[in-house]
Amino acid sequence: MTDFDSTCDLYDRFERTARVADPVFRDFGRRCKFSGVAVTVKCFEDNSRVKETLGTPGQGKVLVVDGGGGLRAALMGDLIAKDAVKNGWEGVVIHGCVRDAAVLATLDLGIKALAAIPRKTVRYGEGQKDLPVTLAGIRITPGDLVFADEDGVLVLTAEEFGATA
Repeated sequence: MTDFDSTCDLYDRFERTARVADPVFRDFGRRCKFSGVAVTVKCFEDNSRVKETLGTPGQGKVLVVDGGGGLRAALMGDLIAKDAVKNGWEGVVIHGCVRDAAVLATLDLGIKALAAIPRKTVRYGEGQKDLPVTLAGIRITPGDLVFADEDGVLVLTAEEFGATA
């Protein structure tokens, strides 16, 4: 997707419009710096939509998952993350948990999540895709640009970014 120096530099450049997520995320993937167009999923303790979405082509995209901040079950593990890599996704931001952290750390994928837990979800086919979500203090709409690095997660609209790019 778009190359950027750092979220700090982007914040300095877009201070009036940048949306910065609360500092609640940890890095789990090998790639700490990533960016892309937001694709959104909203789910709670059911990763059906996460699995389905990451099984599709994701070049230039970041999956943003509003997992409700749930800490009881992982919304992504190594198998789903490997699909994301195979399908070219830039990264995943999960307001919830992941599992298989040791394997995730070896994958060329940006992964930010709240924590790791061994418990997997049960799939009931629940969840919604492609709707605005609110997580970590910010609202993210499908098509927004997501930038992530060691300093955090920053979001801009494509119009905001394009106006001075």
